Amino acid sequence: MSKRYIVITVGRAIFPETSGMASCGSYNKDAIYEAEGNERIVLFPDKDLNRCPANGSVGVLAEVGQILDGADKSFIKVTYRAYGLVILKNTEIVNFRAYAETESASYYTADAEFARTLFLKAKSAYDEYLKTPGVGKRAIFSYETANENMHNIIARSGDDRHKFNFFRTLNTEERILLFINTLREMAVLADIDISVDKKVKDAMDLNQREYYVREQIKALESEIGDEEDEAEEYYNKIDALNAPDSVKEKLRKEVRKTKKSAPASPDMALLKNYLDTVLELPWGMLTTDNEDLKNAQSVLDEDHYGLDTVKERLIEALAVRKLCENGRSPIICLVGPPGIGKTSIASSIARAMNKKFVRLSFGGVRDEAEIRGHRKTYVGAMPGRIISGIKTAGSMNPVFLMDEIDKMASDYKGEPASALLEVLDPEQNSNFRDHFMEMPFDLSKVLFITTANTLDTISRPLLDRMEIIEMTGYTEHEKLEIAKRHLIAKALKQNGVQKKWIKIKDEAILAIINLYTRESGVRSLEQKINAIMRKVARKFVENPEEKLITVSKANLSAFLGEARYGEKHKSENDQIGVVTGLAWTAVGGDTLDIEVIITEGKGETILTGNLGNVMQESAKIAISYCRGVAKELGVDSGFFASHDIHIHVPEGATPKDGPSAGITIATALFSAITNKKVDRTVAMTGELTLTGNVLPIGGLKEKSLAAVRSGVKKVFIPEENKKDYKELPENIKSKLEFVFVENVKLVLKQALLNA
Repeated sequence: MSKRYIVITVGRAIFPETSGMASCGSYNKDAIYEAEGNERIVLFPDKDLNRCPANGSVGVLAEVGQILDGADKSFIKVTYRAYGLVILKNTEIVNFRAYAETESASYYTADAEFARTLFLKAKSAYDEYLKTPGVGKRAIFSYETANENMHNIIARSGDDRHKFNFFRTLNTEERILLFINTLREMAVLADIDISVDKKVKDAMDLNQREYYVREQIKALESEIGDEEDEAEEYYNKIDALNAPDSVKEKLRKEVRKTKKSAPASPDMALLKNYLDTVLELPWGMLTTDNEDLKNAQSVLDEDHYGLDTVKERLIEALAVRKLCENGRSPIICLVGPPGIGKTSIASSIARAMNKKFVRLSFGGVRDEAEIRGHRKTYVGAMPGRIISGIKTAGSMNPVFLMDEIDKMASDYKGEPASALLEVLDPEQNSNFRDHFMEMPFDLSKVLFITTANTLDTISRPLLDRMEIIEMTGYTEHEKLEIAKRHLIAKALKQNGVQKKWIKIKDEAILAIINLYTRESGVRSLEQKINAIMRKVARKFVENPEEKLITVSKANLSAFLGEARYGEKHKSENDQIGVVTGLAWTAVGGDTLDIEVIITEGKGETILTGNLGNVMQESAKIAISYCRGVAKELGVDSGFFASHDIHIHVPEGATPKDGPSAGITIATALFSAITNKKVDRTVAMTGELTLTGNVLPIGGLKEKSLAAVRSGVKKVFIPEENKKDYKELPENIKSKLEFVFVENVKLVLKQALLNA
């Protein structure tokens, strides 16, 4: 039985009775180690390391020496000693390993005289080849060594592209013919090179040497018909790019660098990453806007209930864009408490205008590189969030939402808010430069929308570049409609509950709004509705025969537990020295009780309740005002010297500050000093001067909503806030009596009982 050998495919043409080194696939490592030092193997030369030999293939019987790993671990190198040519037969693949039997083979001459004649022809062809202009005088073979083994000398010295053909051809005459054809082809290529060189030199200026070399290579590739390489693919992509010429030239320069870099070098990976990133940007790609204002209004109304002022302003912005196509888009900043729909209304704008929508949260961003990107020479460099967002959108005119812009921070790495100045400035963003790209990118057609809960933490230069649209909280009626139109349907879908399984009465929704979720938005309301749906889902899973479940105010505690907030204030709870104030917070309006008690003492003033500097000053102004009008109160002049005044705002763990508590503190002081009760159905807001004048306040809608939630009937507000009163929803005006005051005396007259 013939001996079977392991067959290994190697990537170079080898010759019998020699030693050398060859590359093979790394998957052959186990087989080579198995044969190392123990037995011979057959080496099968082929350019494709994954090709398996067929019966009749020519190989070399060899003994493996040293084994070396390749640079990229995809191949290994082996040293070998060859023992002669063999022809493979009965080839078989077992577990991805080739085995074959062999029979000896050798080069042969069919006609010695014809072979000698061909050899003379080869020498003549070689002499002609040496006469070709531009060809060096290096000898391929020596006439003196051209003996009976001349075919091997010729074959081993030929062009690398033809060595595999030389190896597989055993007939001497055919091998010499192959060599003659190789020489003639090399001569033709040399002539073409001269022709190409002349054409390029005539076309190119001497000062454009780098460009000349590239054109020479392109012309040569065109003549010999080679396939386009990776650099050529980049050139084609650059030519097809709808970008400015300066950008294209910059990219071509980067491609030329790839030709000079080693394939495995770190620079090559960096250059390819840069080129791929820039080429993937939507240069010149614009979506067609839907400019139908009625459609936009319909979409906004469909997605959001209420917010009429905000919708009106957005529709106006769309109208301006329709009339002035080349006009600069304003940077809109939606400001309001959480959960009122700032993010979702931006998404609705994109849907209404048929634009791409990108949302990026800037909360917690503290590195300037997050905005402008990293220099591409750094390890792990990448473009900033702005360019990444445009790349994600796939167009140069998307709706770009910058969420939570008020929560950006700063540290030793820079101030991101300052980096945003260029992005959000219509005068500059047409040439925005990202550090990674190192070239300008036009952001002028992007509709930027930012959101924030408060303006206090946004830098003033950045704030000046944005148009502020305030989004106030929802009224009780608006929350009810939002729940019925949107939240319940959304909760049914999220929890897998069918509409026919549950009915939530309006009284239950109102109870959730007033007793479980006192907020400006509807986020907590949505959470409570989801909590109800989860309990319903469990009931129907445990008992599929369960009947329709009705949620009312009476059984609401069975779904949500006991109410978080108590019932509204009652008028019979009137007290001395206790006044309800109205405050604005980042999450909406709230009521704030201020308590004052007078005790015998040494004229000290005690302030408690974790008050900020502004509220402490308001308290001091209120005390000074009371001292100034002591005679009008019928109070002895020595009263303040012999009594201590203690002013307290409950919930001392919560910091409190703001410039609108002056008249509230003054009213509480008058109540305590004169021993008169304060009507608990009234609330007030406004800053106080030493002369008793009342200054205007902000956040009137939020404060009014807080008053409605707390059961207040009458609200005292500054006279100068009449303009804000006109913008309040009618359902708020119908539930509250607003009293406009210029001086605190009117407040004292109407708020104190029996005054």
